Amino acid sequence: MSETTPTTRTDCAFCTMDEDAIIARAATCYAISSSQRPEGSTIIIPLAHREAPWDLSAREWTDLNGLLAQLKDGIDREHHPDGWNVGWNVGRVGGQTVPHAHCHLIPRYRDEPYAGRGVRWWFKQEENRRART
Repeated sequence: MSETTPTTRTDCAFCTMDEDAIIARAATCYAISSSQRPEGSTIIIPLAHREAPWDLSAREWTDLNGLLAQLKDGIDREHHPDGWNVGWNVGRVGGQTVPHAHCHLIPRYRDEPYAGRGVRWWFKQEENRRART
C-alpha cells in the first residue's frame, strides 16, 4: 500500500470522515473528538483502511505516536485528567464497532465512579468468566 495514496473504502465511516470533524492530523493519520465520556476523549485513525493495529505501517505508527503526544498535552492543559487509558478494540468480540483500526485516548478523572479500574479490571470479574464446556 502506498503511504501517499491510502486505500480507503466508501462504506467506512472513518475512510469518509467529514473534514470538519478532524481536530488534528499527521501525514498518515488524523484525530477526532470522541462522543464518549469522559471529557477530552479522542480517537486517532489511520487514513488508510486498516482493520487492526498490527496492519499499520511503520510510518503510521510514528505519526500515531506523535499525535498521541500532541493530543495528550492538549487534553492535560484543557481538562487536567488524573490518569489515562490508551487502547484498541479489535474485532467484534473485542468491542470494535467500526472495522477500521483506531486508537482511543481516554483521560480519566479521580471523581469518576469507576476511577482506578483500568482496562483489564472488567476481565478479572467473576461474572466475566467463560463458561466451561
